[in-house]
Amino acid sequence: MPLPFDRDTWLAELRSRIPEIAPAEALGRQAQGALLIDVREDGERAAGMPAGALGLSRGFLELRIEQAEPDRARPVLALCGSGTRSLLAAETLQRLGYRDVRSVAGGFERWKSEGLPIVAGALDADAAERYARQLRLPQVGEAGQARLGAAKIVLLGAGGLGAPSALYLAAAGVGQLTLIDDDRVERSNLHRQVIHADARVGMAKTESARIALNALNPRVRIALRDERLRADNVERLLDGHDLVIDGADNFPARYLLAAATQRLKLPMVYGAVERFTGQLSVFDPRRDDSPCYRCLFPEPPSAAEAPNCSEAGVLGVLPGIVGLLQATEALKLILGLGEPLVGRLLSFDALGMHFRETRLPRDPACPGCGATARFAGYEDIAALCAAAG
Repeated sequence: MPLPFDRDTWLAELRSRIPEIAPAEALGRQAQGALLIDVREDGERAAGMPAGALGLSRGFLELRIEQAEPDRARPVLALCGSGTRSLLAAETLQRLGYRDVRSVAGGFERWKSEGLPIVAGALDADAAERYARQLRLPQVGEAGQARLGAAKIVLLGAGGLGAPSALYLAAAGVGQLTLIDDDRVERSNLHRQVIHADARVGMAKTESARIALNALNPRVRIALRDERLRADNVERLLDGHDLVIDGADNFPARYLLAAATQRLKLPMVYGAVERFTGQLSVFDPRRDDSPCYRCLFPEPPSAAEAPNCSEAGVLGVLPGIVGLLQATEALKLILGLGEPLVGRLLSFDALGMHFRETRLPRDPACPGCGATARFAGYEDIAALCAAAG
């Protein structure tokens, strides 16, 4: 009659097939090019992990290891808390075809007790739980979450576009959101400006937005600027940020914003809506091939040519769609992911449910970024917009 296959027998069988090495030897192998994987959960790693290790929890090892390390000939070292889960992880790696796999005996507890190099966890337990689904993306991970946490994004407007953008940027863990708006919440705002509430009608939009954002994610710093963007304050309000979300509802503010972002080398995530249509692009003055806002609109149109939402009307969900796309572009820029909408204009027709992309190359004769463009001051830009009516 065969003996029962208990836990101890199972672990002994694993140890007979999987080499175990001391933490000091693992450190030496790591210095020679081996990949050290900390397979503990995100919350466990928040207290610290071996320097240079890849944090990849045991439960997602099979799904993510090939993206993290496609070379199955590279030596791999698995480490957990005490040395048991790393045996299971090593077995999994062997089954996936990794040919040189070892488990670190004693795990992180022994590594730490022997005084081997560790780094403080980028995330505490709250952050590890709060951003867990995002952290599992190989393109984000703890390093990407740390970049988001260090980012400062300014949103011009806490209205139709700024509301959804701010909510999702706060949820994603952007470190600071600066809200610029001098308006107050009106009941007519509520069908599209979902960051506000009926009980806050009459409140400053910045304060109303702060209440909603802090309720969603108290970790995010919310800076309030109850000011209208003007020629004499535009650089002061934007300076020190990483990028700008354009949620303006008037052309004078957009032209000031375009000039300031060009001078400060800040990416501007542009969005606009009217009735049942919207459009989106990214203007990034850090790139030589990027157009600017004035490549799209060289001169400000008149009020009759471009009415705002209060005059033309807008389907309530439309700013939500465009604002979420703006937030997506902002996250891509902070994380360095994918292909931003630089040199492309994305248009959306809600009635036909159509997206259309149009090339938007840099205009050599652009009055904002062309070779002969000359900046004569923000007052001149304000006067230009005032003349257009």
